[in-house]
Amino acid sequence: MATRSGATLKDAMVRAGQSSEKAALIYQHSDHERQKDVAAGLDKMVRAASAPRTEQPKDGQGAAEMVRDA
Repeated sequence: MATRSGATLKDAMVRAGQSSEKAALIYQHSDHERQKDVAAGLDKMVRAASAPRTEQPKDGQGAAEMVRDA
């Protein structure tokens, strides 16, 4: 549950009092609901990456400047 809430493996280890990654991984489980969450997240990333870009940066303009100028 800790990792599902966004905790890293190290965070989960501290909460459970585990000293090794191997011990922590033994107690991590993945159920059908979590697999649906993972699939939805991947789908969102793929759709965002393949969406047509509506705005192109100006010559010499990087992404940070493009966002700042928006």
